[in-house]
Order: sequence, then C-alpha cells, then structure tokens
Amino acid sequence: MERLTAANEVAFRIGFSGHSGHLRLEPLPPVERSNSLTSLPEFIIPPAFPPETPESLKEYLEEKYLQPELDSNVFSVENSGRLWEFDWFDRAKAPLEPSDARIVVAPSWELPFRRSRKAGSSGIWDPDSVQIDVAELMEGAQDSGGLSHMPGPAKDFVRGSINNRPFRPGGLDDSQSLERILPEGARNGDWVRELIDGGVAQTTPPSFRKGLELGHLKEYPYYWKHANIQCSNEQVQIAVEENLNKYSVQFDDLFKKAWEEDITEKDVQEDTIEQSGSDGLIQIEVVTKEGDEFDVIPEVQSSLDQILLTESEEISVKLNGSSEDSAQRDGEAWALVGGTEEIVAHFYELVPDMAIDFPFELDKFQKEAIYYLEKGDSVFVAAHTSAGKTVVAEYAFALASKHCTRAVYTAPIKTISNQKYRDFCGKFDVGLLTGDISIKPEASCLIMTTEILRSMLYRGADIIRDIEWVIFDEVHYVNDVERGVVWEEVIIMLPRHVNIILLSATVPNTVEFADWIGRTKQKKIRVTGTTRRPVPLEHCLFYSGELYKICENDKFLSQGFTAAKEAYKKKNSSLVGGKSGLKIGHQISHSATQVRQPDNSSRGRGQNHKGPKHQIVGSGTSGVYQNSAGPRRSESSFWLLLVNNLSKKSLLPVVIFCFSKVRCDKSADSMYTTDLTTSPEKSEIRVFCDKAFSRLKGSDRKLPQVVRIQGLLRRGIAVHHAGLLPIVKEVVEMLFCRGVIKVLFSTETFAMGVNAPARTVAFDALRKFDGKEFRKLLPGEYIQMAGRAGRRGLDKIGTVIVMCRDEIPEESDLKNVIVGKPTRLESQFRLTYTMILHLLRVEELKVEDMLKRSFAEFHAQKNLPEKERLLLQKLRQPTKTIECIKGEPSIEEYYGLLLEAETCREQISEAVMQSHSAQQFLSPGRVVIVKSKSADDHLLGVILKSPSATYKEYIVLVAITDSTSSMQPPSVSSNRVQEKESDNFQQGYFVVPKGKRGMDDEYFSSASSRKGSGAVNIKLPYSGIAAGLSYEVIAIEIKEIVSICQCKIKIDQVRLLEDPSNTAYSKTVQQLIEKKPDGSKYPPALDAVKDLKMKDIFIVEKYRAYNMLLQRLTENKCHGCIKLKEHIVLIKEQMKQKEEVNALKFQMSDEALQQMPDFQGRIDVLKEIHCVDSDLVVQLKGRVACEMNSGEELICTECLFENQLDDLEPEEVVAIMSALVFQQNNASEPSLTPKLAQAKQRLYDTAIKLGVLQAQLKVAVDPEEYARDNLKFGLVEVVYEWAKGTPFADICELTDVSEGIIVRTIVRLDETCREFRNAASIMGNSALYKKMETASNAIKRDIVFAASLYVTGV
Repeated sequence: MERLTAANEVAFRIGFSGHSGHLRLEPLPPVERSNSLTSLPEFIIPPAFPPETPESLKEYLEEKYLQPELDSNVFSVENSGRLWEFDWFDRAKAPLEPSDARIVVAPSWELPFRRSRKAGSSGIWDPDSVQIDVAELMEGAQDSGGLSHMPGPAKDFVRGSINNRPFRPGGLDDSQSLERILPEGARNGDWVRELIDGGVAQTTPPSFRKGLELGHLKEYPYYWKHANIQCSNEQVQIAVEENLNKYSVQFDDLFKKAWEEDITEKDVQEDTIEQSGSDGLIQIEVVTKEGDEFDVIPEVQSSLDQILLTESEEISVKLNGSSEDSAQRDGEAWALVGGTEEIVAHFYELVPDMAIDFPFELDKFQKEAIYYLEKGDSVFVAAHTSAGKTVVAEYAFALASKHCTRAVYTAPIKTISNQKYRDFCGKFDVGLLTGDISIKPEASCLIMTTEILRSMLYRGADIIRDIEWVIFDEVHYVNDVERGVVWEEVIIMLPRHVNIILLSATVPNTVEFADWIGRTKQKKIRVTGTTRRPVPLEHCLFYSGELYKICENDKFLSQGFTAAKEAYKKKNSSLVGGKSGLKIGHQISHSATQVRQPDNSSRGRGQNHKGPKHQIVGSGTSGVYQNSAGPRRSESSFWLLLVNNLSKKSLLPVVIFCFSKVRCDKSADSMYTTDLTTSPEKSEIRVFCDKAFSRLKGSDRKLPQVVRIQGLLRRGIAVHHAGLLPIVKEVVEMLFCRGVIKVLFSTETFAMGVNAPARTVAFDALRKFDGKEFRKLLPGEYIQMAGRAGRRGLDKIGTVIVMCRDEIPEESDLKNVIVGKPTRLESQFRLTYTMILHLLRVEELKVEDMLKRSFAEFHAQKNLPEKERLLLQKLRQPTKTIECIKGEPSIEEYYGLLLEAETCREQISEAVMQSHSAQQFLSPGRVVIVKSKSADDHLLGVILKSPSATYKEYIVLVAITDSTSSMQPPSVSSNRVQEKESDNFQQGYFVVPKGKRGMDDEYFSSASSRKGSGAVNIKLPYSGIAAGLSYEVIAIEIKEIVSICQCKIKIDQVRLLEDPSNTAYSKTVQQLIEKKPDGSKYPPALDAVKDLKMKDIFIVEKYRAYNMLLQRLTENKCHGCIKLKEHIVLIKEQMKQKEEVNALKFQMSDEALQQMPDFQGRIDVLKEIHCVDSDLVVQLKGRVACEMNSGEELICTECLFENQLDDLEPEEVVAIMSALVFQQNNASEPSLTPKLAQAKQRLYDTAIKLGVLQAQLKVAVDPEEYARDNLKFGLVEVVYEWAKGTPFADICELTDVSEGIIVRTIVRLDETCREFRNAASIMGNSALYKKMETASNAIKRDIVFAASLYVTGV
C-alpha cells in the first residue's frame, strides 16, 4: 500500500483486517529516502470478502445454523474438570425442530366390557395396534393456528407464558374464525385465477403490513369448453367429494399437477378428456398467446375447477361433514338425560375392571356416571349436598392415573381446594395450585382454583396436552355476579380432547345448562343425578322455647305453622301491659351492654363506630324478627334456651347461620357461661390447638383473636367467617369435623366452602345483606345451607330450624324459601379487557366467537338453523310487481313520505296539540286534518263541538272522498289536481250543482233564528251523503287531530247536531271543499311560531317539516290514483318482507349479540390508550395488561406506563398497590405520609381519567363509581407498616378491618407483586423488577403466610 504523509511528517498506512473488512490505521516510522522498494507493503492483505460459491454458502449455513455448538466461554479448557448440566438442543445456536412423523402406531382402545372376549390365555387384555395419522392424534391438542403447538420451556409447563398461543377451543371447528387460516382468495380460487390471468402480483401477504415487489405475472390465455352432455348435480358433488381433501389446501401440488403433468402426459390426458367428455364432466382448454392450441386439462383439472367454483361455505361443510349431518347435528339434543336400568342392573359386567374400588355400595346415579366415564363421555351430576358427588370426581382421578393422563379438579373457593387436597392426598398423586401455593404441579391429579385454570388456558400451558378430565365442583357458583364469568370462559376455552365433569346442587335447568355445554363443545353431555337426600330433612320453627315442625319430606305442614301462630298470639296477649314492656326494655339495654364489652376489648381502632353499622345486618328480618328496637330477650338466654332444647333432644352439634361477622362474634360471646365439652374433649381441643398454633411465632400466638377463639373452643363453641385468620378458620373446621364443637356460629361461606355436615342447622334470620341491599334468602341459598344438616351414616334425619324472636314469618314466605324452586343457573358472562386482549393476541380466535358461545347467547345460537331455514324461505317467496298506470311507479317514494310524516306527527302531536295556544284555536268551525281509523289517509274535517261536561271529546265532521273509502294509503295522503281542463275531475273534489247554488242567505238566516241548547241528538258516528260527497260525524280525542288549518267556516250547530238537516250538512261539506287552495288537498296549516306560539326549536322544526311533507304528498302522482289502495297493500307486503329478511340477517349476524355494543366500546378504549393499534394488533401495553389479573387491568397498566412507582420505595409501592386488591367498602381512613398521599391522589386521578374515557366511548361506566369500586385505600397504612416490619398485633390496631381480611389482602398482594414483576420484565424495566421482588419479600413473613393446615397437616 502506498505511503501516506500527514502533517509534520507523521506517516501511517491503512488496510483491511482479515475477512471481516475492518479498517486498520497503523503509524510508520520516518523514512529517510523514498524509492520503489520502501513503497511496497510489508505483507499482502487477503481480500475483504472471498468470492462466494454455492458450496461456500451451504457450508456457512450448515455451520452457523444446523450444527449444535457449545458455548466456548463455559466449556473452555480453563473450566475443564467441572461438571455442567446442559441441554444439547438448548445450547444449539438455533433450536432444532425435527419434522413430525406422518404416521404412528398406537393401541386401539375398547370398552372394558368388550375386552374379555379378546383377552388372551393370561387374562390380560392385549389391545390391537393401529396406524393413525399424526394430525388425527394431535387433533385436540393443537394451537389455534393450523400448525402444531410447539412445546415451550420446562418452567412454563404448568403456568404457561404470555408468549404462547392458546390451544384451539373444542367446538370451534365450524367457527368463522377458522376462515382466517386460509385467506378468502385461497378458498374461493381467486388466487388461482390471478395466476392464470397474469397481471400485477399481490405484494402483501395476509396479516403482513409490507410485502415484496415481484413484478407482473405471466398471462396464460384460456377459454372454457363445455360438454354438450348435461352433468347432473349428484355427479358433480361426488367428484368434488372425491378430490376435495386432496386439492382444497395443497395449492403447490395442485399447480404442479395442473401445469407440469399436463406437458409430460399429453397423450394420456387427451384420452382422458375424451372419456370425461363422454361422462358429462366439464372440459377446460388452454390456448397460448399465438392462438395455438395448448393441451386440454385432464379430469384432475375438472375436479380442480369444481372445487374452485364451489362456494366457501360448501367447502367448510365438506371439511366438517356433510350439510345433512350438520343440520342433523344442529337439531339434536346434546344433553342426554339419565341412563337405563340395564346400566345399574349389569354395572359390574359392563365395568368389570374398575379403576378404583369403593368400600360401599354405589348409588344409582354414581353407577351411571362411572359407566359414562369409562366410555369417555362428559358427565353432569346434579345432586343434593352430601349425596356423594365426590365419588365421581374420585373415579375421574383414578381413571387419569390408570390412563397415565392428568385430571384437574377446580373449585370456586380456595378453602375447598385445600380441603380436597387433604382428602385426596392419601389416595392419588395429587398436586395443589392456588394463587399463593404451588405443591407438586407435576402430579397426575391437580387441584386448583378456576382462575388458575383460566390463566393456564389463555397462556397456552403445555400441561393442557395431558389433561383428560376437568372436574368443575359447585357449578351453581356460575350464578355469582363477580366470578361466574370465569366458569363460562374456562368451559368455552377447553380444548377438544378434554372431557368435562360437572358437579352441582340440584337446579331447575340442569338439562339446559348441559345442552349449552354440549352444543358449545360439540360433544354429548350425559346428565345424571338424584333429587333424593341421603339424610331427609325436617324444618321447624323455634319460638318461645318450643320447636314446631312445618315441613317434612319436602311437604309443607300447615298444622305446625298454625300451632306456632297460636303460641305467638297467646304470648302477645299475655304481654300487653306497661310493666312487662319496661322489663323487657331493660333486658335489651342490659344485653346490649354485655355483648358490646368483650367486642371492644379485642378490636382495634375504629371498632366503636363499626359495631352499630353491622348490627343492622344481624337484626334484619324477613318477617322472622324485627330489629333491635323491638322487644327481644337477652342474647345469652335466647341462645341458651335453644342449645338446652337441642341438647335434650340429642340434636347437637348445630351450625347457626348468622348473616353478619359481627353478629357471629356477639352471639358467641354472649354464651360466656355455657360449657358443652367433656374433659376428654377439652384435652383433645387443647392438644390440637397447641400443635396448630405452634407454627406461629410468640407474638402472633398472643393475638387477641387467637386467644379468644381458644377460649371459645374449650367450651365447645366456635365462630366461622371471613374475618378470621386463615389458620384460625382451619382449626375451627377441623375440630368441627372431629365432633368436639357443639355450637358453631357461621356465615354462609361455611356452607359453600367446607364439607362439614352437622346434626342440626339453624337460621338466625331469613334476610341477608348482599352488598347492595337487604333482601330475603333465595330458595337456592336456603337449600345450600340447610343441606349441611344430617350426617350420612350417623343421623336418620337432619333438622333445620328457623329462629323466631318477635314474630312468626308469613306462611307464603316460608313456603317460598323452604319448598320453592332453587335458583336457575343464569349466565353472568361479561366482557373484560383481559379477555379481549388475550383473544386478540391470536388471529384465529375472535372475541365474537366467545360471545356467541356464552350461556347468555345459548338460546339465540340454538335457534340459528331454524332462522336460516326461515330466511331461505323468505328469500324464495315471490313478490308481486307493482304496475303503475301513470308511468314509472313512485309508490315507494310515496310510502316513504307517508312513514316519515307519520314519524314526525308522533313526535310533535302531543306537544303541539296540548299546548294552550293550540287548544284556543280548536273552537267550533275550525278546519282540521284528522287521522282516519278505517283507512290510511288523513281526512279533512271541521270541529262541530268542543269538549264539555257531557262529551269529553271533540265532535268533528269529516269529508270522505271516494279515494279514501276505496283505497288504503298509509297514514298520510293528499292530492293535487293536475288536469284542470280535463272532463274527469280528481276524486275528492266536489262541484256544486246548479240547484244548490245561492243558498247562503237561507242557510245562515235559518241558523241565526234559533238558539241551540248544546245537546247532541245524533248517534255517533253519524254518516251520510250530502251534495254528492260522503261525510261522517265522529267523536275524537285531541291526539287524533293531525294538523290545525288557518281557515274557519261558519256552521250551524243546531241543525247539525240537535236537529240534523241535510241542507246544513250539504252546506258544511261544500264549504270544506272550497277551503282547499289551488286544488290542493289540505288548506295551509297554522304557523308554529306566530300562531301556536311554540318556543321549543325542535318542536317548531318538526312541525314545519311535517307540514312540508303533507304538501309534498299532494304533489305525488300516486295520490288520487284508483289503484292507490291496491298498490299500498303491495308495497306494505314488500316492505314487511324486506324488514323481516333484514331482521333475520341481523339476528344471525355478530351485531345482534347482546354485548356487541359493549365490545365495540371497549375496543375503542383499548385503541385510545394504545393497547391495540388500528388493526387490532396487541401492542406492548396490551401484553402488559394481559399480565394483570388481581387488579383492574387498565389502572394497573396506566400506573406502570406513567412510571408512578418509580419514585417510591418498595414499602410504599406495595402499600399503594394494596388499593388494587382490597375489597371492603367501609374501612377507617388511613393516616398516610405526604409521599403516600401524593401517590394515592395520582393513582385516583388515573382511575378517574380512565373512567371518563370509557364513558365517552359508550362503555357503561360512571367515572366516580369506577374509581371507587376499583381503588380502596383503607389498608394502605396497614400494609406500609407491615412491609416495614411492624408486628401483626400492632398493625391490627391501625384499622377497623378484621384480621382475616388483612391477611387475605396481603396474600393477594403478593400475587399482584408477581404480576407487576412479570410486567416489568416485558417492559424491560429492570429497576421496577427488582423493586417488586424486594416488596414481595418484605410482606412474606409470619402469620400472614403461615402454611395451611390442610396442606402440611397438624
């Protein structure tokens, strides 16, 4: 390289370094002389880029992408001698994806009762092996696209990942969303035609934003040659069916066969064409540009042509079965109710090798369910509490273990999940997955909450592949307003290969719900169950220390109710008097003081103002007793009276349901003198409590709630409600199951979340507060709680008691709640932003599909086939053409004007006619336009008499033209004389005869000579013919007056109404005709502003528009036509049919879905805040929102993207985040630091802003209510102190919220921290990620995260 000389004689040289082509600058020493030798470079640098050859490119690609290579830094010489754990494929530069085998060998499964005939000599069943296609094997376990779902990393096996796509939901095979897999052009053949026709090529592939310019396509001119022989439709259909699967999707192979093989097999194809022509198939011939004949496409191409000409709907039908099969499938019932007696009689022959043996004889419904499980069917079991539904779940677990698959048990409450884990742990390989616990997620039998399963489905967890059974327990929980939607989401999203088991209490519409599931999943659902209770119930009233039986064997006993009523009357009659009233009043105040004292001693700040608020709940009545203002015996004596009565009759233990946490606590505290346990039971209780609470640290063992509950337990009394600490609740539940607790005061959560039956159940009231209002108990709620009475195998009968304090409830109320129908299963489906974003992530899954398959849309979707048939029938109906005798028909325009005028009239009629100004004009002699009752035309008339004491209506004379009487135009019509010189006058116009002229003097002189009495001596309606024109006198209301005209005429009321005269009627009718200007049908109307004094701009504009429409109707040539009535009837029929067709099309479209407006509004909100773009592609912000499940997703996402947590410490972050998960409405106001107060206001402003945005975009949201419902700051101070390390006993003093609610909030807060941490990872915010980890670790300690006794044991 030549020498380069810089300033001051500094020499350097520039060269390329190696093959990479980097420039290199190298200084050179000074040179004394310059000659050719010193100018030579020291070495020859190789070229920057060696010449490329196909061999070098292939070698480079194989080395870089196809050969696994270890990391040189990890597997180096320096690190030799160490042991690594590595995965060769994971260490490869590119993950290898070996192609799937096309065919595999798999065993053929048979029903158990059919195996014995093929069993070998050893007696062991040897299944036959068959070859099956991999596509069939993976049919139910593929993702929502057309390709196989690639397994993800092991860490995402159970929970899934936001980057995964969900598995294709079962039953979506006929969904329109599958059309997205193949673009429209590929399905209808347009792309093939583009290839043949040539021209500009498509540049942008489907779902791509940009494409590649490929230039113009080559044109292949052609023409179609048809055979003379007719081709029957059946032959075409057969040909399509034979070749469809081969040619419908494989377009590359299809083009090859259509063009390349045409050249190589020319002679054979010519023979084939001759034969195909003789068979009547369509022939195609392709010609080159020069006009030379190319080669005729053979029979294969005729099949191609048939496929391309087939409509996309027909292709879809063929891919999923014939249209007849589809119609049959739509019409059949998917819910199959009950089995046959043969199943029960021959059960052990049908199922000889049961997956698990039970130590008791199975009930009928259990045998039926097990038989259907063995057949691989989905089952819906409806039975009362304690009837044995869990047997079905156990058998599903056993089958999963036997088949080496997995079974999932879902429950609505975490307590049920924990309890079932303990019950199943000794029998099966069981794992537990809840929001805060993950135990053995690799187990074959998994117990989890329904929300966890929903998350797994949306995140495409690979464990879904292995699931054979999903068991939904407490399905009637689908009625829950807040969480019921989760059940519907999970059922809809489950893949096709997963079978469903539903366990529910008895509900009226079991078959309807099962039919919805079967239709949604496109599989049969077997419905079985029993209405028989294993332990019959008797229902009693407890009043004044006595029990009165009012119901037995589901039959209401009126004599028991009457006896209780008599006792009530007898007692009240004896208590009439002042002294007794004062005495009872004294007992009330004394009792209230007694109950309140222990409560204040054990509660924190704010308890004094909390008590009275909750006292209303405990004292609410359903006619059972009045509130605390009425006479009531002391609490202690009242409960002692009940317990002594039950103890004498051996009816303990008893669960007393009180619908208030405070009520439970006060009732239990009032029994401070009662001791119901023996010495051995006290010892057992003490030992159990010591073991259970030993896992708590010293200060937590001395918490007031822990100390108080141990004191109650030793006396055989306990409480159970959401305000208890989780470990305390579990201690109460376990001791109650052991039988050492005799009296348990509980809220209704005990009936839903704990399987612990008692001898007796008592209701403190038949009213409850549901979070919004006080209401009576529903029959379903009562049955659910009453079902806890009666222990199977111990009691012959269960007793249910309704407590009566001050009065006896009404008989109708008792009948309704005790023997009334249970609550129906109703859809609580609603759209959420998380659901929308999850579904938008996958192109082939539409939100509309989720809406269509919800239980709310079940009946509408079920009737779609019938609507389709009705639509086709409507479209096939012939319509009569309207032939106008005056040229081009304008009846449609005329009819449109009529409808528009009628709409205007309805809008303004009441406002105009009832105004004071209008009524002043409605005096006798005023010309008006009246709506006709018998015809569609309006009538010109004159007011004869205004309303009076005798007649409350207007008496009007109307002129009836021939066109009006013979035609039926819709509400408004008019006429215009267009042929004034014609001999044939337009109908509706009267020419005064010669003999009738000049009568004015006689008419009015006679009128003035008499004074009327105001009587009406004619019978209305009164009709006749005067001066050659029909008229009618009728009585009308003011709303029937269409318009008030400017003109008036002179009338003679006496000769018209009192003493009717033909002369008077002739003159009146003649004057009406004369008032029409220029032959127009109607006289000018009064001006809305000048005459009627209207001030409302809207009314004035409508009034003027209406009168303009009336005048336009007079200009239309249809008015006065002799065929107007006939044509109006025809146009009405046509319009009616058109409206019916449009209505059917709308009902069958996505726009008819109930929640479609809400969906459109929510989509607009997501676009506005940039969670999705204009093409509904989920953006980074939307992916972050998908992670938010515990808090409101939009508020959480905006909080993160506005960096509201950046300036806060971890303790402050977790404190502010508590507002997202805390749910109690009434809590004391926290005392916050200035920094926390600022963060609180900032988060609240964000919620208000989002609420305003949603309201503007027509989402049914009130901004203030939205912020108030989703942000509750009552525990911000508590969580802040807890994160700083303050003991639990001290933070309880900072608020009036109960300890159990505090623990539940902090536990949920840990889950929220994990969600925020994952969101920070997606955003790439490492500082926030570390902050969330620190915050999570700060709150995970002590009693809040004490392990469950069900999980760890005692």
